Amino acid sequence: MTMKTRFAAIAAALLLPSFAAAQPADWNIFAEPFISEAHAEAIDWKKVDAALGKTATVSGEVHRYGLPRSDLHVTLDGVAIKPALALGGWVAFAPMDGQAMVMGDLVLLESEITPVMTKLLNSGLDITAVHNHILRASPATFYMHVAGHGDPAKLASAIHEALSTGSKTPFEPPATSAGPAPTVDLDTAKLDEIMHAKGNVTGGVDQFTIPRREPATEAGMAVSPAMGGANGINFQPTGGGKAAITGDFLVTGDEVNPLIRALRAGDIEVTAIHSHMLDEQPRMFFIHFWANDDALKLARGIRAALDKTAVAQK
Repeated sequence: MTMKTRFAAIAAALLLPSFAAAQPADWNIFAEPFISEAHAEAIDWKKVDAALGKTATVSGEVHRYGLPRSDLHVTLDGVAIKPALALGGWVAFAPMDGQAMVMGDLVLLESEITPVMTKLLNSGLDITAVHNHILRASPATFYMHVAGHGDPAKLASAIHEALSTGSKTPFEPPATSAGPAPTVDLDTAKLDEIMHAKGNVTGGVDQFTIPRREPATEAGMAVSPAMGGANGINFQPTGGGKAAITGDFLVTGDEVNPLIRALRAGDIEVTAIHSHMLDEQPRMFFIHFWANDDALKLARGIRAALDKTAVAQK
């Protein structure tokens, strides 16, 4: 495997839809294509942890660091947005040719975009996207996609400096409770049935990952469902069987308008249409959405929209 194709494989693995920032994943599947070649020069991951001021979630060769904006108190249409719903930032590192590739998705306020971007660019990192997910939020939040390749500790230090000087992104560990994991006040079994998938409750949000039938390719490498070729749907309970929903649909160009027509038919608002990758085949688009209504009604609307696309069938 050439350096170019290894780079593309790692990039696709790390460039997940932003909803994945808040949910656990089996990172072993991301590491499989390059584990055998990654041990030529060991990385001192303790130095990376120290440089970023975080402890990674490690699986295989991928080290992922959560950067949720738990400091922000964002509301939309009277709903207090949980980090697991739409405020989960992250960066992830994977070994490559004795160094590492890093990619991530940073949650920023409008006033933080330029300071953070400038610091990152001056440190040699790349910016691949800046966009919104939701509308009318107070305060408004944006997502900045970053990428880089080099010494992982230096990359981590650059990201830490950019975020700590240009934003108020917290780096201290979140407070934990000794009690049981929080549940959601929704009929999750019925949601699973309607969505034709099993939801995963995390951070007070019921999250669904719906893979596409066939993955896109990047530089000849398949972007499997676990590598980002999937739709992400989040349900946050708002009381009385209702839920606020948001997330990403991942679709081809010819699927964009059938999907958004189906969403609007289900009274689900379309809030953003954008891309993350630059050289994938076929070209893929990410569509964000929002609604706060009866959870089962919304699930039916989401499922009807998914059925307009080439999703894998359960």
